[in-house]
Amino acid sequence: KIIIPALLLIFGLQSFAQDDLSPERKQAIDSLALEKVRDFSKYISLIGDKSTDFSEANRVIERAIELFMEGSEVGVSSLYKEAISYYPVRDYLERLMRLNYSKVNIEWYKIQYVSDLERQPDGTYVGVITIFQKFSGYDKEGQLVYEDVTKKDITVYVKRKETQIAGKLIGFWDVLLGDIRVKETSKE
Repeated sequence: KIIIPALLLIFGLQSFAQDDLSPERKQAIDSLALEKVRDFSKYISLIGDKSTDFSEANRVIERAIELFMEGSEVGVSSLYKEAISYYPVRDYLERLMRLNYSKVNIEWYKIQYVSDLERQPDGTYVGVITIFQKFSGYDKEGQLVYEDVTKKDITVYVKRKETQIAGKLIGFWDVLLGDIRVKETSKE
């Protein structure tokens, strides 16, 4: 609800006749995509934090889901098994909230684009942002019992959308996150 006016300010009131992204608009979209990834990083830290109130964690889950394309999945890996499991975003976040640790720290760093936005036949632009995630789980005594670092690729979708403001149809670009794929998991 707050994002739409911000997007209109960032991207201007553009007609849908323009298909290509200008360098300025692309830079603004890149910034918004990175901001959404950072927001998701904050949300998973709150959801995974055992001191976060249950109702607050559920509210944050709803906010986090709004960042994603419908049907997106998040990959989960472990040092103890080779297989990577993929869960719908809501399931991933709810599992994160229920992890069997007394304390969980999740830190995302080295957040950067690895592929430029590429235009798809339907007019959507798609890119990939790579992040590194450090996961640390602690027992009741505060002892570290599990820790890993996972490199993940996040698909980013940039789509044209429309909204009605004061009876006028306005076009704007929106950024949504897609699948989060595990690339590798290692000890720190």
